Amino acid sequence: MSEFEHDYPFDPAYGRSLDELLDIPAPAPPDGFDAFWQDRFEAATGVTTAPAVGPQEDERDGCRIFGVSYTSVGGLRVGGWLVLPAEGPAEHGFVIGHGYGGRQEPGADVPLPLPRSAAILPCVRGMGARSRRPGIPGESEEHVLYGIGSRATYVIGDCVADLWCAASALLELVPELTGGSEGGAGARLGYVGESFGGGLGALALPWDERFARGQLTVPTFGNHLLRVTLPSVGSGESVRAYRERHPEVMDVLAYFDAATAATRIRVPMMVAPALFDPAVPPPGQFAVYNALPERRELHVLRAGHFAYAGESADLAALAEARHAFFAAPSA
Repeated sequence: MSEFEHDYPFDPAYGRSLDELLDIPAPAPPDGFDAFWQDRFEAATGVTTAPAVGPQEDERDGCRIFGVSYTSVGGLRVGGWLVLPAEGPAEHGFVIGHGYGGRQEPGADVPLPLPRSAAILPCVRGMGARSRRPGIPGESEEHVLYGIGSRATYVIGDCVADLWCAASALLELVPELTGGSEGGAGARLGYVGESFGGGLGALALPWDERFARGQLTVPTFGNHLLRVTLPSVGSGESVRAYRERHPEVMDVLAYFDAATAATRIRVPMMVAPALFDPAVPPPGQFAVYNALPERRELHVLRAGHFAYAGESADLAALAEARHAFFAAPSA
């Protein structure tokens, strides 16, 4: 029985205990999975991102915040925010992904996980205040279906590329993060992503050696084979309904499974999945954590995408754990 009272016509805990959630596997990769993503990564890192920084928009929590834009795959300009230390050079760098509501402002992503950090907070294509584009749906239920007929055209692949290009733009704008290497090869960035941004992060991190650590909160896109059998709200339900009409879509979704991708991640990771979540079914979230081969930390949340008494204290505890995770020395 769920811990929380709710009005959903389904159980957002999906009848699973923590032990059962920790036993959910990742689907096997489809043929050509690694080559598909390696090709996407090489194309993204070949983009001249030409980042442009706007005037300072805010200063708080030891950070100066600026508007920023850069070029991603397909020649599309992506917008967002650049965060720099208020004083002194940057000692750490982060790419921070957003949820499927988009990003309207830097919001709770500042303060950053570590002091004396620089970060780029992109709005991936079609989403948020700064990357709305004609032809790309801006609402999650439609965005998640855009181009889904083929792995080559599915928007999720381009959104992952937007994150890789964000890393390239950040390293060009803050060259001290590269350690003096060309092309950012010596950079050791951190990635933080929640929900949609968590799923994108799991898809992005296996192929990009510029990232040293990642933290994913209630990540989506985990174990599509299971997800499409579970009712939910929002983008997940949109995909489930689409699959009922077009079962062949599973051949495409197999290439965009965050749990499958997580089996390829080789850097320390911290995942914060929820036991109760009406928007991103917990079995898929835990599948991402379970798939990580090594050096992983688990921070279980009581609920995700759901307001409840005590939520503020739980999120504060997560922020402390995130800080400790990124502050830990790398092995």
